[in-house]
Amino acid sequence: MNASVRISVSSLRAHKRRFAGTFLAVLLGVAFLAGTLVMGDTLRASFDTMFGNATSGTDAVVRSAGTITTPGESQGVRQPVDTGLVTAVEKAPGVAAAEPDIQGAGQLVGANGKPIGGQGPPTLAGNWIDDPKLNSYQLAEGRAPSKSGEVVVNRGAAEKGDLKIGDTTTLRTPDPVKVTIVGLATFGGEDGMAQVTYTGMTRSDAEKYLTAKPGEAASILVRAGPGTGQQELVDALTPVLPKGVEAITGQELAEENTDMISGQFLSLFTTFLLVFSGVALLVATFSIHNTFAIVVAQRTRENALLRALGASRRQVTASTLVEASVVAVVASAAGLAGGIGIAAGLQALFPAIGFPFPEGDLVISGLSMILPLAVGIVVCLGSALLPAVRAGRTAPLAALRETAVDQSGASRTRAVVGSALAALAVAVTLTGVIVSPSLWLAGSGAILALAAFVVLGPVASTTAVRVLGSPLDKLRGVTGGLARRNALRSPKRTAATASALMIGVAVVSLFTVFGASLKATMDQTVSRSFAGDVAVSTPSFGAGGSGLSPRLAPAIAERPEVDTAVGLGRGVAEVDGEGRALTVTDPVALERTFDLGNVQGSMGDLGDDGIAITGSEADKLGLKTGDTAQLAFTDGQKQTFTVRAVYGRSELAGDYVITRDAWAPHRTQDSDTLVAVTFKDGVSSADGKAAVEKVVTAYGNPEVQTRDEYAQSSAGGIDMMLTLVYALLALAVLIALLGIANTLTLAVHERTRELGLLRAVGQTRAQLRAMVRWESVLVAAFGTVGGLVLGGFLGWVLVKASDGASDSAFAFAMPPFQLTVVALVGVAAGALAGLRPARRAARLDVLRAIATE
Repeated sequence: MNASVRISVSSLRAHKRRFAGTFLAVLLGVAFLAGTLVMGDTLRASFDTMFGNATSGTDAVVRSAGTITTPGESQGVRQPVDTGLVTAVEKAPGVAAAEPDIQGAGQLVGANGKPIGGQGPPTLAGNWIDDPKLNSYQLAEGRAPSKSGEVVVNRGAAEKGDLKIGDTTTLRTPDPVKVTIVGLATFGGEDGMAQVTYTGMTRSDAEKYLTAKPGEAASILVRAGPGTGQQELVDALTPVLPKGVEAITGQELAEENTDMISGQFLSLFTTFLLVFSGVALLVATFSIHNTFAIVVAQRTRENALLRALGASRRQVTASTLVEASVVAVVASAAGLAGGIGIAAGLQALFPAIGFPFPEGDLVISGLSMILPLAVGIVVCLGSALLPAVRAGRTAPLAALRETAVDQSGASRTRAVVGSALAALAVAVTLTGVIVSPSLWLAGSGAILALAAFVVLGPVASTTAVRVLGSPLDKLRGVTGGLARRNALRSPKRTAATASALMIGVAVVSLFTVFGASLKATMDQTVSRSFAGDVAVSTPSFGAGGSGLSPRLAPAIAERPEVDTAVGLGRGVAEVDGEGRALTVTDPVALERTFDLGNVQGSMGDLGDDGIAITGSEADKLGLKTGDTAQLAFTDGQKQTFTVRAVYGRSELAGDYVITRDAWAPHRTQDSDTLVAVTFKDGVSSADGKAAVEKVVTAYGNPEVQTRDEYAQSSAGGIDMMLTLVYALLALAVLIALLGIANTLTLAVHERTRELGLLRAVGQTRAQLRAMVRWESVLVAAFGTVGGLVLGGFLGWVLVKASDGASDSAFAFAMPPFQLTVVALVGVAAGALAGLRPARRAARLDVLRAIATE
């Protein structure tokens, strides 16, 4: 073994450049993985500290025990508590102070007239709590609100909206309220909790604008007296609380808040990054394997001589694995340092782009260091294992051969196995997409399809390179023909080099197709369901925004240009024990403005005890017109509703519709999410839109959009998601390019004598450079075309599987422009990867190259 180590170390010293690409591939993959883990740990610790500081003075929280959670939402709606409980709570043993905590949605308007925040994180408003220990927000500048219309806002929101103490602005609650800023606050020592905005009002204003009626609060915050612990306080409070009301410790509240952030945003965010770390490492696997396969092929005679001198198979295999181990350990260790740098860079970058994560030192845990190190070593050793075994099988007589012919790509066994895998992939995918819709089956088929592409790569590369390279003979003459023949020389090597790029392009294409399909679906939904002319809407995604005033739709309807204006509000209730979202609206106006499909019964007969549901929900519950269903609301009341209409489509109207009169007794902070407007005959789109814009100015100035604009804005989050995906996948493409460049560099070294002979018989340096560059372009073109085909197929699978697993109808779309750009970028990347190897080849000394053994 000592001899194997000495040989490996000597080889590494002598041929450091051979492993440069492998080193960088491992380093980048490990750095991205380590950076993701370190950043996740840092954010979790920062939020823990921030919530702990914010709730440090709250020893107990009294709140409603039950919640109603609708599908797709992890946070339920909780019933308010009676503020009259404060008196009973204050009399409980160990209580030093108790304050009602009124919370609702309230969106500030900035100095430029545009709303602050709302694109994701919530915009909160509530009563300013005078007890500084019970208040999560700490007054940093100015004073607390003392009369109606005065507010305190968090400093981060004020800075974002260019607001300062003394400024007067609008607060959407959703009804517009004129407020004057008298103080600025911090949360847990920070200017705000990420992009969440907060406005603190007087208690009377909070009750007036944020609750359905006075005397209600989201919870009651309690501070213990000296010598009373949190759990002891909770135990003392429990007996004085009515049924349906609970007390929890302040520590439990802080943990719930942290879990809410960690369980929703942070987990999704870090999982998203980890997926791309996996893609980068998968791409690196192909590049590493290819490098070692070429190195072993180049050292065939050297390994054969070692065998002839007495080295065993195990020693030759061990020698190659030792080289891989050294590269793996050094590159992975460097990747850990790079990962810490990435995490620090992201920590500085996010505030710069408007996402101020909590400040704090980087948290570097043992797991976030050990796991990437282990993954990097395993990936590198696993990728080098087959080439190492192949090196150990080198026969001593191979030392007598001049060259070895690579016929592996044309293997009949490979063709049969690959075809069988492809057939199985198609069968499983079609079963999971068409026969029995299943995301698991569709996903399994997609993985099998990827495996089939990898196995069939060497078989397909010969034909693909011939087809893709056929124009080169005419365009570049002998130079182009030589480039094509070089790419055909080793089908397995060409396929392995292209596979790394293929995976990167496939994932880019997958998300491009899926994103375009989501946009087409949204456009289809709006075109099919929304018969109005313009829409007044809240932010298209996330929990932010305060909604629209329920008085906005009636105000718009009064305009002479308007035929119908209908507002869609949102409520929640339990139907048959399951939380469901309710659409609160005028059913008659809804039917005139939206296409509800086939309607059984009458939408105009709902009254205050009727409900309309979709046919799919009616089938699930076994209901039909005339039947009754019991709804349980967040206020604890239960009411029996009669099904008076069953309609066909739910896309924009929702699955359950009730009137505003039916919702009024159970409502909390009332708001609409959308106002759809239809103009009278003869009114132009421009005149109608201008009339609506005049009305909305008095209601916080929400955006007025045409149908097409509304469809585009509804899909606005998709473009943001795709931008992030492309930025992250740039890493995988970069690793793939390093693989192509490394393969060509090693190939140039392998063909030194051949290149010298070409120069000797008259090939110019420019022609030699062009030959190597075009070979690189052909390899990249093969990988790009394969990636586009695979990505398009996987995109179709994902869309169809989502369609089968959802009540909504998904539209499949192939965006030609975006996919053409992906193809051009892939080919251009190949040309870029070939620049350095081509330059090195052209610099070879002719006589020395010919004399090379």
